[in-house]
Amino acid sequence: MNIIGIGGSLRKGSFNRKALNTAKQFFPEDVSFEIVEIGNLPLYNPDFDETPPQEAIAFREKVKKADAILFSMAEYNYSVSSVLKNAIEWGSRPYGKGVMQGKPVAIMGVSSGMLGTGRGQYHLRQICVQVDMHPLNRPEVMIPNGQDQFDEAGNLVNDHTKEKIKELVEALVIWTKQFQTL
Repeated sequence: MNIIGIGGSLRKGSFNRKALNTAKQFFPEDVSFEIVEIGNLPLYNPDFDETPPQEAIAFREKVKKADAILFSMAEYNYSVSSVLKNAIEWGSRPYGKGVMQGKPVAIMGVSSGMLGTGRGQYHLRQICVQVDMHPLNRPEVMIPNGQDQFDEAGNLVNDHTKEKIKELVEALVIWTKQFQTL
């Protein structure tokens, strides 16, 4: 099984990158997990659907080969970050030829506020409907106060949060296996 992680923040000290790195430790040995970079993707432009730039081709290939996606998203202005939305555009377009359709996905997110990306996650779920991705409904992992969750080395220090990420990873593996039998 091949699962990719996509982080919704480009910030150097991104809490969401740290959460994806934490998730790595909970995947079983027979599951490959790779964090895919999206910061070099140019802005999506349908004029390039037939001749996409190399960065978009490489991104689309990684998504195409993946059995599932784990999103760890930032929340900007109560919604999905522009960089994550841009990656989804490259992965889902042109219409009918996207590589994200039919993929099982899990969503988690870390914010510095009290709601832990809850509003943005609901927007991402709406996007999943249009793209025909299949988000796992439970557990929901909305991590508040990101600045207090990780030590200076980027290690998650909150045991409850670790357990929630572990539960999400385990559920995503089961969810993905169910899709593989369809």
